[in-house]
Amino acid sequence: MNWLVTGGAGYIGSHIVQAFQGVGLGVVVLDDLSSGHAEFVPDDVPLVRGSILDTDLVAATLAEHRVTGVVHLAGFKYAGVSVDRPLHTYEQNVTGTGRLLAGMAAAGVDKIVFSSSAAVYGTPDTDLVTEQTATAPESPYGESKLIGEWLLRDQGRATGLRHTSLRYFNVVGSGSPALFDSSPHNLFPLVLDALVAGRTPRINGDDYPTPDGTCVRDYVHVADLAISHVSAAQALAAGRDLEPVYNLGSGDGVSVRQIMTAMADATGIPFTPEVAPRRPGDPARIVASGALAARDLDWKMRHTLADMVQSAWEARAR
Repeated sequence: MNWLVTGGAGYIGSHIVQAFQGVGLGVVVLDDLSSGHAEFVPDDVPLVRGSILDTDLVAATLAEHRVTGVVHLAGFKYAGVSVDRPLHTYEQNVTGTGRLLAGMAAAGVDKIVFSSSAAVYGTPDTDLVTEQTATAPESPYGESKLIGEWLLRDQGRATGLRHTSLRYFNVVGSGSPALFDSSPHNLFPLVLDALVAGRTPRINGDDYPTPDGTCVRDYVHVADLAISHVSAAQALAAGRDLEPVYNLGSGDGVSVRQIMTAMADATGIPFTPEVAPRRPGDPARIVASGALAARDLDWKMRHTLADMVQSAWEARAR
């Protein structure tokens, strides 16, 4: 039984590929390498270089490798940049998902695990986000992820497609020194890159209504996230019913200042972060319950904050 991981050469996708291999499941990667890294794909895993926008390539890849299900991560993932590039975002994330589903239908593949995002919630007015929290995306990226969920839902109604969508919060850390987050927009690589370059990391706002005045977010380890993708795939393959969406959240929050302290401890580089004004639109706190995923998808926090930071540093410093 082979599974196709779209975007499998990326930071999260490559960890999911490793998790599939860890339980003895065959895996194939489809990635255009626009943000992924070919070296992240194990030598014994087929890498098809191409785009999910190419329906014929998708269908041919599924058929050639006898794929039975898809884990879909490929897309444009930068929420802030999506405001300036809405058409590109919708093409990659909405049109791309539609063409992927068309390729799956052509090849007779009827199972998919979709990489969604906490961005579908926008700025929730609640201390703990659940799957019942209203969706109110505030960027083309968040909107595109919500539309992706709708595409799966509607295709499921029309064709019997078996599916679930996993809404990520802040994915950090590394499950292997060879795999790292290379995003130019995420907090962990921004802080680590600054420290390596001799610059002082920055906090945006320290006057929020939180215990230490800095924003509180929900951080989860990428290896824990990967395990739940495999669990979801196995559940779909076994014919088990899953919820249409799951939050992969910790149920607890960590402040930006706590992250900075953990970074100094892990790297051995002492620093006092600079404090800049708040960024418009940054909510004080976003934390999610992962109770449903814990019930159905082997979701749990296997790593502490120190583990997350230390593993990220070891991968960055490699």
